[in-house]
Amino acid sequence: MSSLICGSFAYDTIMVFHDHFKNHILPEQVHILNVSFLVPDMRREFGGCAGNIAYNLKLLGGEGAPMGTVGTDFTPYADWMDRQGISREYLRIIDGEYTAQAYITTDQDDNQITAFHPGAMNHSHLNKVSDTAGVTLGLLSPDGRQGMIEHAEQFAEAGIPFIFDPGQGMPMFDGEDLLRFAEQASWLAFNDYEAKLMQERTGKTIEALAGQVQAIIVTRGGEGSSIFTDGREIVIPSAKAASLEDPTGCGDAYRAGLLYGLQNGMDWETTGRIASLMGAIKIEHAGTQNHRFTLDEFKARFNESFGYSF
Repeated sequence: MSSLICGSFAYDTIMVFHDHFKNHILPEQVHILNVSFLVPDMRREFGGCAGNIAYNLKLLGGEGAPMGTVGTDFTPYADWMDRQGISREYLRIIDGEYTAQAYITTDQDDNQITAFHPGAMNHSHLNKVSDTAGVTLGLLSPDGRQGMIEHAEQFAEAGIPFIFDPGQGMPMFDGEDLLRFAEQASWLAFNDYEAKLMQERTGKTIEALAGQVQAIIVTRGGEGSSIFTDGREIVIPSAKAASLEDPTGCGDAYRAGLLYGLQNGMDWETTGRIASLMGAIKIEHAGTQNHRFTLDEFKARFNESFGYSF
């Protein structure tokens, strides 16, 4: 079973300000805000939801390819994907555009100021699900608004079951849009905040929405996750992490675990635990694509974490 992962690719530039923003931003002067922060520490990471999910699925040995739009500055990322053995078959380079970019500055209180440039991501609708081959499972992650709408329609028209994972793209859609996605998708995936927003915008409870799809997955960070399916809630415990380095990309790692479980016909109890362990491994490392393991190492840690093997 081969997966098509629709979503964004981005360069994440992370900078650390060795002070507190509050010492440099005067509340009474925000109407004429003009500040500059010296950031001695900086790193550039490969990111974007589709890129992250594809990377994590590859670590597990799952089958899949990402589909996205990137800019003319994508060469370093492309080289990285080639070294990892991740397919670039369904990536489209948009002339005159940059790959999506996030510039994140963090202070000593872990407050963040982020600037995001969507760039080539806004052209995601130029890619078509029908241009792919051999796809039997899909995942729709945050991307350009029109691209997300059209790719959901194309998955549905092709009869390809898919996970709708709106993530940070959820604010782009109203209740009617979200209900339409729920009608088209086989599974819905949210974090706790997104699940609440879904309920508010659609006027439906998670339990009611779960009756329309095969399952709804709700992640709750360190408190684990819940899978609503067949009229019941399956509670998935969180896997213990050796350290808490960086939560960025944990949701993407979790979703790769979902794809792996679905590809291999696993039950939800095991699928959820695989996803949970993926998130725990990711949080132990800074950046979204800097963790590594073999499948044998993963299986051993799974057994250690949950007391059984898959």
